[in-house]
Amino acid sequence: MIRVLIIEDEAPAYRRLDNLLRNQELDFEIVEVIDSISDSVKWLKNHKGPDLIFSDIQLSDGLSFEIYKQVEINCPIIFTTAFDEYMMDAFQTNGIDYLLKPIQIAELSRSLEKFQKFNTPLHPKPSEQVEKLMLALENGENRFRRRFLVRLGDKLIPIKTEDVAYFRYRDGATEIIHRSGKRYIIELPLDELEKQLNPDHFFRLNRQFLASEESIGLIHRYFKGKLKVDLTPASGEEVIVSREKAAKFKCWMDGEVN
Repeated sequence: MIRVLIIEDEAPAYRRLDNLLRNQELDFEIVEVIDSISDSVKWLKNHKGPDLIFSDIQLSDGLSFEIYKQVEINCPIIFTTAFDEYMMDAFQTNGIDYLLKPIQIAELSRSLEKFQKFNTPLHPKPSEQVEKLMLALENGENRFRRRFLVRLGDKLIPIKTEDVAYFRYRDGATEIIHRSGKRYIIELPLDELEKQLNPDHFFRLNRQFLASEESIGLIHRYFKGKLKVDLTPASGEEVIVSREKAAKFKCWMDGEVN
């Protein structure tokens, strides 16, 4: 029985991986599914290590590499990611593999073959491989969106990501709110934007708002554990962070995921 830990914050991705593993010849036991950096660190510090980890790279509270900076891992890790193949060339190594989402059965089988060959004398330690991956990640800052090309009448205007205060979904459209207060329409949903932006600098406050750290003003306690956030430029409406997201938001604002 191969004990597997899955670190993944997207339910559809977890269900797909779970289903694919059940259809493999190897006998797997999923010991836990965890959706955040902090909970992963706690679990790994307090439980017997698994035989294999499937780890999403971009979690809701940061990049999963932060987990492996805090906890020494002695088992193989297969990273899963929505990054394209060109960017992932920097991540491929002998012992730690990656799977592009949506995971395909042939690619999963390839990764599991690597897992079976893992315990060889010449194979580098997992910690060494994670170190290489973190270095590649730190040197690959262009994996995140750096600019947007927006239309204004018959003109196209480039906007740097660092000049975006926040994104807002309203009346069926997504808006860029520039730090100057100007507003531009873009043809991307917030769910897709969230994947393209650096989670160290942008946080999904709710279904309507995806905000940069610079746009956050005062944070007010709200009823039933919620938070109310003042944005700059002013949004003209109440921006509420749910009780479920409040703790992660406060950690993000406190810099705990950096």
